[in-house]
Amino acid sequence: MKRPPLNVTRKILAAHLVEGDPAKDAELGIRIDQTLTQDATGTMAYLQFESMDVPHVRNELAVSYVDHNTVQIGFENADDHDFLASVAKKFGIVYSKCGNGICHQLHLERFGKPGKTLLGSDSHTPTGGGIGMIAIGAGGIDIAVAMAGGAFHIPTPKVRGIKLTGRLPKGCSAKDVILKVLEKYGTKGNVGWIFEYFGPGVKTLDVPSRATITNMGAELGVTTSVFPSDTVTKQFLVAQGRGQDWVELVADKGAAYDDIFEIDLSKLEPLMAAPHSPGNIVTVKKMKGTKVNQIMIGSCTNSSYRDIRTVALYLKGKHVAEDVEVGIACGSRQVVNMLAADGSLAILVKAGCRILENACGFCIGAHMSPRTGAISLRTNNRNFEGRSGTKSAQVYLVSPETAAASALTGKVEDPRKAPVAAVPAPKKFPIDDEMFLYRKTAGKGLKKTEIVRGPNIAPVPKGVPMPEAYKAVCAIKVGDKITTDHIMPAGARLKFRSNIPAYAKFVFEPCDPKFHDNCLANREKGLANVIVAGESYGQGSSREHAALCPMYLGVKAVIAKSIERIHRANLINFGIVPFTFADAKDYDALEAGMALELPDIRAAVTGDGTAMVKAGGRTITVKTALSDREKHLLLCGGLLASLA
Repeated sequence: MKRPPLNVTRKILAAHLVEGDPAKDAELGIRIDQTLTQDATGTMAYLQFESMDVPHVRNELAVSYVDHNTVQIGFENADDHDFLASVAKKFGIVYSKCGNGICHQLHLERFGKPGKTLLGSDSHTPTGGGIGMIAIGAGGIDIAVAMAGGAFHIPTPKVRGIKLTGRLPKGCSAKDVILKVLEKYGTKGNVGWIFEYFGPGVKTLDVPSRATITNMGAELGVTTSVFPSDTVTKQFLVAQGRGQDWVELVADKGAAYDDIFEIDLSKLEPLMAAPHSPGNIVTVKKMKGTKVNQIMIGSCTNSSYRDIRTVALYLKGKHVAEDVEVGIACGSRQVVNMLAADGSLAILVKAGCRILENACGFCIGAHMSPRTGAISLRTNNRNFEGRSGTKSAQVYLVSPETAAASALTGKVEDPRKAPVAAVPAPKKFPIDDEMFLYRKTAGKGLKKTEIVRGPNIAPVPKGVPMPEAYKAVCAIKVGDKITTDHIMPAGARLKFRSNIPAYAKFVFEPCDPKFHDNCLANREKGLANVIVAGESYGQGSSREHAALCPMYLGVKAVIAKSIERIHRANLINFGIVPFTFADAKDYDALEAGMALELPDIRAAVTGDGTAMVKAGGRTITVKTALSDREKHLLLCGGLLASLA
């Protein structure tokens, strides 16, 4: 029987399907070819992998990157780096040393392969979709399972085709494309979708541009985004010395999509995401002339050679405004070497830019926090309140072109006023893999290696089996669009990531500094803690600590208007039931500190997911839709507990 024509998404999923039927099952299990971790999430992922008692990684490739907490103030970060290196050596993982670059840029350059699956403990792992991978962000424990050879489970996706026509005008770039998509679809309501880009406009975008679009697609809340693998992809891989990794992968003629949105690239104009959401889109034209205090260029979204070279062309022979601070963070050593070779680095230094380390840095508030009340233009992917490290700062997300044009005057400027020539795709990239360690033992490992454990590295806590019922307290009530940065602060707090009791002290610190103490007090009384939230709870980072630390504090359920995909999966992985209101109006009836009862929670989980919550003299109906696998995990107290 001849199969129907397939789009790129369906082709890759079909080739990796190990559980479920896309035609009838709500959940699919797929084989994972490659995994990546970064240091902020990797320590916990590898502690969990250790507990599985597997002698070495079993997937095709596992890479451990150090790119988040590279500023080593105190012993904690350096100790974690040593732990990660020793784990990589022992279990057969490639290790990318601190200073090598940002995981997504590096993986695109040196390891990503069209048609493969990639699972990463970072929400921007979909960057790999820029070269035709199904690349998905997930919690660290899911990566540990994949490294042990287990399947990864996703809701059976719907596929939205984003048809691109035309060609971008001068002064516009890929950042404006993804901001246009965000303007259309927002940051919520896209759970369970994969966005696939197709159409004649695709061939006008180089691989770094495609990667910018798939990277920031994470802000939509979709499972992932993907481009075809075509001659443009081939040119990129050949230039990286990896031509043998290329395969053509395009949608079949007549392939169907569940929905289609068309963008004429020639009609786009420069856009910005205004505070405090990547979905709060305004035009540069509207904001033109707004005073700017700081401009940060780089991050995994816009740190390629194409991006930074473009900035250098805007600044060549000029100087940034005297009252604006400009920082540049390249995505990899390869990018730095190319900029040094062609003179771009000298242009940037002479223009008054600060050259920062090849790391996530300013994007996660690890350094370069703006001054009080500052307006900061940034080329990264998120502008959540306080994420920059300064709660009062107003952060706008822009393209490298808009950032560079604005740097010259200290005001928001339209880059189309004086556009620069397009940067051609390099025919050959300089290859230097010396800071990737243990490549020869990848997949095999060195069993006798001793793992280095600093005093801040603590055992991973495990959940306990679910009882029949809970007497509980509403430990906190929060509003809409609560991100994982609200739940588990990043920046300086990330150095406690390997020590759950220590890191748990900061759960919900931006919302309620007393949350930790109140939860422990409730736990001592034998009461479960419940989190009540509004729409789109758990946006942002894949940081599983936003579920693991609350579990440690005795949180047993979240009741929200809606919950984002990665965070929902993390909650289940750590034994926390992700409920939503049957009637969103019931959100108003719950208050922090209110006594709650969940009299039949175990029966609800094993049944159809409907539960009754007694609160303040009334009964509220909540619901959760669970697969049999998810039911089992919750009943056991989480994934690790289920393996015991």
